[in-house]
Amino acid sequence: MTTNALARYLPILTWGRTYNRENLSNDLVAAVIVTIMLIPQSLAYAMLAGLPPEAGLYASIAPIILYAIFGTSRALAVGPVAVVSLMTAAAIGNIADQGTMGYAVAALTLAGLSGVMMLLMGILRLGFLANFLSHPVVAGFITASGILIALSQLKHILGISASGDTLPELVETLFAHLGDVNLITLIIGVGATAFLFWVRKGLNPLLRSYGIKPALAGALTKAGPVLAVVVTTVAVWLFGLSDHGVKIVGSVPQSLPPLTMPSISPTLVGQLLLPALLISVIGFVESISVAQTLAAKKRQRIDPDQELIGLGAANVAAAFTGGFPVTGGFSRSVVNYDAGAETPAAGAYTAVGLAIAAFALTPLIYFLPTATLAATIIVAVLSLVDFSILRTSWSYSRADFAAVLVTILATLWFGVETGVSAGVILSILLHLYKTSKPHIAEVGCVPGTQHFRNINRHDVQTNPAILTLRIDESLYFVNARYLEDYVLDRVVRDKAIKDVILMCSAVNDIDFSALESLESLSARLSDMGIRLSMSEVKGPVMDRLQRSDFLTHMTGKVYLSQYEAIESLRDPQPVVS
Repeated sequence: MTTNALARYLPILTWGRTYNRENLSNDLVAAVIVTIMLIPQSLAYAMLAGLPPEAGLYASIAPIILYAIFGTSRALAVGPVAVVSLMTAAAIGNIADQGTMGYAVAALTLAGLSGVMMLLMGILRLGFLANFLSHPVVAGFITASGILIALSQLKHILGISASGDTLPELVETLFAHLGDVNLITLIIGVGATAFLFWVRKGLNPLLRSYGIKPALAGALTKAGPVLAVVVTTVAVWLFGLSDHGVKIVGSVPQSLPPLTMPSISPTLVGQLLLPALLISVIGFVESISVAQTLAAKKRQRIDPDQELIGLGAANVAAAFTGGFPVTGGFSRSVVNYDAGAETPAAGAYTAVGLAIAAFALTPLIYFLPTATLAATIIVAVLSLVDFSILRTSWSYSRADFAAVLVTILATLWFGVETGVSAGVILSILLHLYKTSKPHIAEVGCVPGTQHFRNINRHDVQTNPAILTLRIDESLYFVNARYLEDYVLDRVVRDKAIKDVILMCSAVNDIDFSALESLESLSARLSDMGIRLSMSEVKGPVMDRLQRSDFLTHMTGKVYLSQYEAIESLRDPQPVVS
């Protein structure tokens, strides 16, 4: 295999050749900023997934390094994210109890399965499968997930017990335990949440008003969660608040990521296959959208199939190093980009920083209150909640509105797996319904031109003996019979028609079912004394038609252009519609 061919699967060989001191400097600065941001985030997302806090650090070390080798984005920061962490908890919550070895093994196995699926999809170049997850479905799912995540963290803010994976379950258990609210925990949680919301909007302008340079002000703003962690941890330690019911992180192993083994139990693997597939697709869609957005700003190229390989390798790494499913995160990637990251090496340096934190700094978070981590999650996920998608989709497309609404409601009421599955199924059904009745326009010639437009929208010339129909959809088994019925119904109502021309400028494909339908249509029109012709057939479609007997049986011809067809078949006197 040549170096260029190898670089197709190892992008590090491409950007690594031109790596220089300036790249190193910029990447190191970005890595420091992202590392500071990721420490509290990683701990918080591990808690969201129902795993011990160190799992969040472990999931942010080896996966980042593997992505740096195999990924194509120069700014994407890989690690635990809120939505995937929630999906992880939902997937394995019914398989094992939190805090048990079985739960941790299930998380490893889920990451491994997701990684293998992504690797296979990338190698087989199946990245297009993610297109089945339409934007309305993704937007609805993320909005609903943000609500569920925020509600699931209220128990830590209030210092009470609550459980559930759906809106009714969470609300019911939260209300049932409201009498158990711990006042000190509530003060810490609400204070940390309010502070973090203020940091997002108010800290940067405040620092700049004191003459601090924009770059430094931005960096300090990104470090806001760390300040919340430090202050609340010191407060709990100093005043002994853990003795008054404030829940803390407690002892965290002081070590580098361990070597772990996912399970190969057929029973467990079978239980996790569907969740792993959903996590793979959701994670890939979220990651690729972020990667392409950031790459476009620097005119860089993202290879979706190679991204699948990079993310797959990252998840396999997570499975063997004590982690759980990961993907590219929006907030950390934007921070990485804004901090000046030039290459994926910034991610590798971030991994080194997190490894140092896992090995040397974990004793410092013993008194970290879980309410602070919950506040970090809530502030992060509420930015994902976007109900404006309902208004915009309603005004643009009722079908897309239905997909958004069903996805949101199904996710809230039945859980994340059911929600995203319902959204995908509904999107596919709506697509099949819309394409089962393709738009068919009767067209005529715009006077003085060779252009043909809809007779209901423009003043055009038509010929009573010629029916010209423009088909605005590919023809396949779902809509083939509809076209046949439409044409026959039209000619039965107009005895003057002697020729039917199907204008195929928008037809990109004709499958075998549609071909048989066209053959049937040609024969039935012939019995009525009407010729069937076609115009503006695209090359790939024509190639397939020529491999069949249809063209020899068709009573008319295939014309290069609609104008040529009309000129060949028209009567001398056109009629203006």
